[in-house]
Amino acid sequence: MLNRAPGVVALNRNNYAQDLQISIRGFGSRAAFGLRGIRLITDGIPASMPDGQGQASTVSMTSTDRMEVLTGPLAQLYGNASGGVIQTFTREAGETPEAQVSLYTGSFGMQRTDWQFSQRSGNVGLVADYSTFDIDGYRVNSGAQRKQLNSVITVDAKPDTRFKFIVNIFDMPYANDALGLNATQLATDPSQAGTNAVARRTRKTVKQEQVGAVAEHRVNSDLQLQARIYGGTRTNLQYQSTNMWTGLERRYEGLGLQANGKANVFNGQRMNWVVGVDYDHAQEQRQGGAAAVGEKSGALTRNELNEATNQDYFAQANWSLGERYTLTTGARQSNVTLKSRDDMTTGVDGSGSVTYKATSPVIGLTWHAQDNLNVYINQGKGFETPTMAEAAYSLDASNNFVEKFNPNLQASRSTHLELGTKWLPSSSTRLDAAWFQINTSNEIVAALSSNGKTAYANAAQTKRDGFEFALRNQHSTHWRTQASATLMNATYQAGTASYSPTNGNSLPAIPKRQLFASLQWSEKGFAQTKQKPALGLEAGLDLISRSRMWANDANSSTTGTSGDYALAHGYSQLNARVRQRYQVGQARVEAFVGMDNLTNKSTVSSVIVNQSLKQYFEPGLPRSWVIGVQSQIPL
Repeated sequence: MLNRAPGVVALNRNNYAQDLQISIRGFGSRAAFGLRGIRLITDGIPASMPDGQGQASTVSMTSTDRMEVLTGPLAQLYGNASGGVIQTFTREAGETPEAQVSLYTGSFGMQRTDWQFSQRSGNVGLVADYSTFDIDGYRVNSGAQRKQLNSVITVDAKPDTRFKFIVNIFDMPYANDALGLNATQLATDPSQAGTNAVARRTRKTVKQEQVGAVAEHRVNSDLQLQARIYGGTRTNLQYQSTNMWTGLERRYEGLGLQANGKANVFNGQRMNWVVGVDYDHAQEQRQGGAAAVGEKSGALTRNELNEATNQDYFAQANWSLGERYTLTTGARQSNVTLKSRDDMTTGVDGSGSVTYKATSPVIGLTWHAQDNLNVYINQGKGFETPTMAEAAYSLDASNNFVEKFNPNLQASRSTHLELGTKWLPSSSTRLDAAWFQINTSNEIVAALSSNGKTAYANAAQTKRDGFEFALRNQHSTHWRTQASATLMNATYQAGTASYSPTNGNSLPAIPKRQLFASLQWSEKGFAQTKQKPALGLEAGLDLISRSRMWANDANSSTTGTSGDYALAHGYSQLNARVRQRYQVGQARVEAFVGMDNLTNKSTVSSVIVNQSLKQYFEPGLPRSWVIGVQSQIPL
């Protein structure tokens, strides 16, 4: 779904041990696993930790109703590591009780099921969703199994008061890690596993349990209050190709308060405002030791307590300046503390702590040129701290890993400028376009990555400038198209720092050009928003095209068996899907067939940035298919 959003690069590693690689305007591209540089929020509850680390795999897409993406300067109001914001929302129960069952099978042993129940009784609504996923994998040692429960209860206690209760459980008993491939391995056989992956049984297990509650109360027509509270636990165990294992036991919690209001100022001009406070805390016991053939062996070599905390205050106001202009102002004051306590009784004490403080102001002006045309300019400042995982390792003078907290990593500071337009030339057509420029100092970069360990450093300066375009058009009730394009140049700039790539080199894992285009047809016509899709046949064809991207800061292109070749070539890929909906008695039945990579092109779907053994490349899938059936039954 994220491929449709301009400015977003969603790279599928096809490696369930490491999650998706998602970046927004270049933020997050350095992540060796999970999400960084992007704020992830699900049903109003943060899915990113105080240090900026997040996991996309914990989002229950089977019960997600919609997804929102915020890019640009205004995203900085969400605090640390908010180069962009992704929010997901679970669907709410309808008036009629309903059960839904989905069964899918596909290439490489994929089996997926989803069991969903929704019901509304009086002022209480319930959506409960349980899904399973199993796959053998295209590559050797890439099989995985997942199970997930997502449940949301809404209670409309009064006409002006609503509560939402969320329970989410994610269980991944195993996800084998096929590792990356070097250029020679990729050319020889992209389906093979990386060096020592099989012999040392590289894999990961994860379990996460989270609960949360959101309360909303409307005091009057001009004032609304919101409160949220949440907590959870996460366990993680990973076996690496170095005959080592690492694991963590995390506990996290947080709360937030927010007030939204309206007022008349400046001789009756309208103003919308919001003020709030966020507090989030995460604590984890991280351990590690030797392994033999993928099992623990010997005493602990790492035992530390990591802690991350943030306390933020924010405010934003939208001022109406006459009928044609709206001024947006806002700021967020953030305080982020990272601590590590070394609990090993031998060796060098790796303890340390660091506190980062920043104020992120934004300002913007929108010109309502016509009722269907807006032109806007926004500017803002943001910051991004290292995550606990990024501060976990230091490098010695010989460029070797030292398991010692690195308090010398600075937070990166960024300045964002954006100029854009949103135009609705007709009721069936929408066009968005934006030009942006982002200058960053002390960019956090992966200095060295090897066998599950990555040490980070600060680069002097980086610059990103680009153009985004999105077009949606409903040609008729039966045909519609969608297209989005991103052109971006992200480079290192001259300067002195602890880590300084060559001036003008491209930042890795960021393609300069990306295009998404979609053509869709419906036999009976497309349904309107909030309406059920019509019965009958639907078909769609998608094109995803990306230019080449580098896998290291050196932009190495030396060929040969011993060469450091770090260039992933660009590609274009066609994906097709067909679905048929039937009415069988009281049940709606949908049959689905999908085919990805129709032309069976060899691709690199993502890269492991600055991998020390030059195993940068994670291959894309060859031609693959999925078929499934879904039944919705009113109860």
